[in-house]
Amino acid sequence: MTVHEKDTATIRSGEELDASKLAAYLQVDGVELEQFPGGHSNLTYLVRAGGTEYVLRRAPLGPVAPKAHDMAREFRVLDAVHPYFSAAPKPYLLCEDTSVIGAVFYLMERRRGVVLRSSIPNEWAAMPDLPERVSKAFLDCLIELHSVDIMKHGLDRLGKPTGFVERQVKGWSERWYRARTEEMPHMDRVIEYLHSHLPAEGAPALVHNDFKLDNLMLDPNDPGRVAAVLDWEMTTVGDPLVDLGLTLCYWDPPDAEVREGPVPCLTRGPGWLTREQLIEQYVARTGRELSALRYHEILGIFKLAVIVQQIFQRWFLKQTTDERFATFDRRVRSLVEAAYERVEAEA
Repeated sequence: MTVHEKDTATIRSGEELDASKLAAYLQVDGVELEQFPGGHSNLTYLVRAGGTEYVLRRAPLGPVAPKAHDMAREFRVLDAVHPYFSAAPKPYLLCEDTSVIGAVFYLMERRRGVVLRSSIPNEWAAMPDLPERVSKAFLDCLIELHSVDIMKHGLDRLGKPTGFVERQVKGWSERWYRARTEEMPHMDRVIEYLHSHLPAEGAPALVHNDFKLDNLMLDPNDPGRVAAVLDWEMTTVGDPLVDLGLTLCYWDPPDAEVREGPVPCLTRGPGWLTREQLIEQYVARTGRELSALRYHEILGIFKLAVIVQQIFQRWFLKQTTDERFATFDRRVRSLVEAAYERVEAEA
């Protein structure tokens, strides 16, 4: 991807929207539709209508886990967070009438920028300090999110901070048992550990719950500035170490399927903040106590395994034909082993 490259594509077969119904609902003469091809979960489209561009978000096709892919909740989260955290895009419209496109959806503002996944844009490749600038922007953004005063702005209503981690473990465990397609005794051990070693919870903050590099959009003219944070579906309030633990799983992947795979992990390359530097700078700037971080890293690996398993299950049950998901079972096993090894090391 280059900075100026088109970031949308023709809509994938089977994921088309009824443009005429959407236009009638929006009360415009017509709409043009394209799809944002990245991501593995919710479906995201570019909508051109009335001379304006919008982003449309809807849940994936086929059955979804209870309380997952809740677009109405994501809309309300953005509506609450946007005024106090500028990287959150502004939402415009929520449609809960499933007869329009076949699912609940919402429209939000379109922001333009660069999403880094597996390669650096040509225009940025010659910048020797690019990894440092992006690393700093990433950490600045995470700290800013965790610094929003949730009590002052009434954002505590987005969740229930007390007992947050315990509910996370319970909820994600239930998702695992609903989505698994094979027995994995090592995952049973990980779940037992997470239930039996619940840590004391820190002061609550906004928790994005999927804060990773490719959920950030960078300013095309300044890679040291975050233009938007995407995918607010799981955002809530609770111990921010839940965010940091999962972030580390993406920043320095624990599973061999990613570390040794054909697609490089950018943030493990030269010049990027190391895992240790990321932790050190987060502590220095937030003053948070991190004795429970090891637990939260294991929780993060566990949650990531569940997310990947849910995606694989949809492919396994032929609820999606997206061949990107056909080998996700290998990644699940790799993540489970990574979590299990850390649990055994703690024993």
